Formats: sequence, C-alpha cells, structure tokens
Amino acid sequence: MNLSTVCEEQTFQEVHRTHEKPLRNFLFYKFGDLEKARDFTQDAFIKLWNNCSKVPFEKAKSYLFTVANRLFLDDVDHQKVVLKFQYRQSISESQMERNPEYVYQEGEFKTRLEEAVSSLPEKQRSVFLMSRIDKMKNKEIAEALDLSIKTVEKHITSALKSLKENLDELSGFKI
Repeated sequence: MNLSTVCEEQTFQEVHRTHEKPLRNFLFYKFGDLEKARDFTQDAFIKLWNNCSKVPFEKAKSYLFTVANRLFLDDVDHQKVVLKFQYRQSISESQMERNPEYVYQEGEFKTRLEEAVSSLPEKQRSVFLMSRIDKMKNKEIAEALDLSIKTVEKHITSALKSLKENLDELSGFKI
C-alpha cells in the first residue's frame, strides 16, 4: 500500500482505524465528555480529509492531534464567551429592571450598530463579519474570498473606520 498520500481512501481508512481511538481518548481526557470527544474527533478527521492533499501520511497523526487540540481550545474560548454573555445578561437584566433609560440606550445602540454594519459595502461587510463574527484569520478570509491578505486587511480597517465614524456621529458611543 502506498502510504504517501492521505487522500487515497484505503490510506485514510488506515489512518482513521489507527488514530480514531487515541484521538477520541485524548479529547475525552480534555473535555470529560465522551459525546463531545466523539464529535470533535469526527471534526478532526473531516478537516484531515478536506486537507488531505496538504498532509503527508507521516504527518497525519500530528495533524489530527493539533487540529483536535485547536478545536478543544476554540470550544473553551467559546464557553468563556457564553459564560461572560450569561453573566452580562444577568447584570443587564437587573439593570433593566432598575434603569429603563439604559434599556432604551442599549436597544438604540444595537439598532445603530446593525444599520452601520448593513451600510458597509458588500465586500467590506463580508470581510468584517468573517473576521469579527466567524473569528476567521485574514489568511482564511483571503482564501475563501479569493482576495489578497492586504486587501482583506484594508477592508477590515476601512470597515472599522466607517463604523467608528457612523457610531460616533449617531450616538456618542465609541468602539
């Protein structure tokens, strides 16, 4: 069997057979949740399959474990954001009960922010949202939209400048 490329189905199956259980266990030890470990193991193998032409057979194991660890860290970061949001939400709710003006201003700001983002030119808006909402790296955005990294950086900078101008003009809030 030629084991040089992971793109060959037999080779990929061999990689999966060999590394699936250790990878799942690795994630289980990190998460403490078997279902989540299974899901993230599958995600790692999907990423390997999608990038099989870039990953030589000899590097498949380290690629899988690196991807799995990155997925774990991303999930931890996501959970932190969720907890912060829940915490802010509970504080906001108590503030809402006490301060109707705060509620009004918050709603107004959200509306103005959405309008300001919507008014951005299409490419700028897409790049900005991919960067800030999807947390994609500039290189990933460039590849996805077939742009240069410098163009992506320029779109993000222009979007931030435009949003700051619009929001300062509209509400006095600063980003």
